[in-house]
Amino acid sequence: MVTNELFRQGLSCVSDVTRAEFELSFSIAERLDAILKEKGISQHELAMMLGKRDSEVSKWLTGRHNFTTNTIAKIETAIGEKIVQVAY
Repeated sequence: MVTNELFRQGLSCVSDVTRAEFELSFSIAERLDAILKEKGISQHELAMMLGKRDSEVSKWLTGRHNFTTNTIAKIETAIGEKIVQVAY
């Protein structure tokens, strides 16, 4: 989850939907970053695996990217691990 207190305070001023969207994006980014570190995969290596620019992967890891299910599926396939688990 987002740990920057100033950013958290800013989020308190936005709608519940916007806040939920930001928190979901940041959670995905944090999970992806943790998996990459655990597996010793660099941002550059992930970009190469997916045919993406380094700058795009960097944007993903900041939490400022609106992930599509297609993008998540491609990333999960490339790194061999789930980023998002859906419980029902």
